Amino acid sequence: MEKGTLATKLSTNAYPGRGIVIGRSMDGSKAVTAYFIMGRSVNSRNRVFVEDGEGIRTQAFDPSLLSDPSLIIYSPVRVLGSTTIVTNGDQTDTVYDGMKAGQTFEQSLRCREFEPDGPNYTPRISGILNVQNGTFDYALSILKSHNGDPASCDRFTFAYGNPTAGEGHFIHTYQCDGNPLPSFEGEPERVEICEDIDAFTETLWKNLNEENKVSLFVRYIDIATGTYETRIVNKNK
Repeated sequence: MEKGTLATKLSTNAYPGRGIVIGRSMDGSKAVTAYFIMGRSVNSRNRVFVEDGEGIRTQAFDPSLLSDPSLIIYSPVRVLGSTTIVTNGDQTDTVYDGMKAGQTFEQSLRCREFEPDGPNYTPRISGILNVQNGTFDYALSILKSHNGDPASCDRFTFAYGNPTAGEGHFIHTYQCDGNPLPSFEGEPERVEICEDIDAFTETLWKNLNEENKVSLFVRYIDIATGTYETRIVNKNK
């Protein structure tokens, strides 16, 4: 698979939906992850990211406009020891609880499926970054309906050991805009990861569709020490 740029992939797609990027910085020293949300409805757009311990959660920007919290209010990022968990729904808690109980990333998601929001049946996308003792690996997962059939769930997990510097993988919920929204297909996309957190954050934010983008989270974790820097950008201020 050819490696592309996030600037191109985002600027040419008005609605990838929710997206997770995981990879390694250009200088090789940082484990990198980003998560963004987009929205087409008032309910989906009425959100911000806020810090919650070592992770983040979504909350309504204007509580009076919140009509259905079930699929939009959750913790996208949680940290379990040396593992950072990033997902597009409340399966963050499922992965956290499962791995805390000794299950693998893949095993912990066996009890979950795509979201019950027919006719879209939005995929559940999830990722983990393991940073420990100077080593780094990561994995991504997608749970999606089988060609739009809610009676069948397809499960894919992609694991990446000793990631290459300057490279990552990008997975998102939808191929593009549409009615119904077409689910992501294929392997996570190879993308370039730059060295500087602020430059990376700016690239992501400015290339997300202006009308549909809602919030962005970016974290750079020092592989040698486990310390990290975080950036959060919210359209609603």
